[in-house]
Amino acid sequence: MKELIINNIEHKRRILLVEDEEVVEAYEEDENEKSIEGNIYIGKVQNILTGLQSAFIDIGEKKNAFIHVKDILPKVDVTKNEVVKEKNINEIIKPGDPIIVEVKKEPVDHKGPRVSTHISIVGRFIVFMPNANFITVSQKIENKIEKERLKAIVKQYLPEGTGAIIRTVAQGLKEEEIKKDVLNTIQKWQEITSKSVENIPQKIYSKGGILKKTIIDLVDSHLDRIVVSDISLKKEVESILKEIEATIQVEVKEHILQMYTIEKQLKALENRKVWLKCGGFITIDKTEALTAIDVNSGKYIGSQDLEKTVTQVNLEAASEIAKQLRLRDISGIIIVDFIDMQTQEAKNAVMQELILHTQKDRSKVQIEEFTKLNLMELTRKHINSQKNF
Repeated sequence: MKELIINNIEHKRRILLVEDEEVVEAYEEDENEKSIEGNIYIGKVQNILTGLQSAFIDIGEKKNAFIHVKDILPKVDVTKNEVVKEKNINEIIKPGDPIIVEVKKEPVDHKGPRVSTHISIVGRFIVFMPNANFITVSQKIENKIEKERLKAIVKQYLPEGTGAIIRTVAQGLKEEEIKKDVLNTIQKWQEITSKSVENIPQKIYSKGGILKKTIIDLVDSHLDRIVVSDISLKKEVESILKEIEATIQVEVKEHILQMYTIEKQLKALENRKVWLKCGGFITIDKTEALTAIDVNSGKYIGSQDLEKTVTQVNLEAASEIAKQLRLRDISGIIIVDFIDMQTQEAKNAVMQELILHTQKDRSKVQIEEFTKLNLMELTRKHINSQKNF
């Protein structure tokens, strides 16, 4: 059973995806520090950094936003190796100019948010890109015939000079369902840009925080029900479902975190060390540059064959690492130090195990080969920027 569990505690909101009584994704949103990623603003150019081909934009938040020239130029279709000739940023914008931007990265410490003119409006089945002139399909849709079918459908209804990303959940849908979502998403963009703005800078669109994004992402992914902690939260969820024209059962339950030992599962996320069933363990250490994961044999003795023992620990670790990446929403560069294996066959088996289990992840996980130092390199994009577990 696949459930979305949402709980309000004082000014914090916990959003949990539970599969067969096990928490597989966990997010926390602070009402006093709401995410601004995905919000759209009419900002004002403050100053140009010519040497860095960048600028600072006043968007009305605590800190000015940063934009690079590549985030102002037309967005290209990388699948066709398209290239746009880079211009000097002074030829494109000047101090005082109004500019419509979307927040792509949250502010961190002393750095302001990162913004772009490459706007994306998320629908149920597509992401509409008003400033991009191409259509692309989710990499998780592998069937070439289905890809072309989806592209042909979406192309019919897009205004000239605009683009879209077709989401994984669109696979297999009828044209009428996709058409409806395309037109609804375009209408949403038209409503955003038609608003009269008296003061600049000003926010003109709010993405709606983690809750709305999670519901949109999961509602078409075989979600069985949504369980919430109170009536007001139920009304909020039902309002989101109505907006995206989705139907799903929403239940209210008190003491919601006592379900399926959820509190115990969340407490474990605070631990640096994660034990494996075999007696081995992994350690997870986050730094500013990357996340390092180390695999240890721990208490596991195994068979008399050292290679088999090592491979067994590594195979179980690969499965657990995939689970922890998703559960902790670990992003960026990830380096895994598996226990050294002597044969290429063992290395391939561990790599395939990791690939298999990362396929359950909603985010794209890129897995590289083992390096000369026997380290595994991965990259992953976060699902939600605010996560405090």
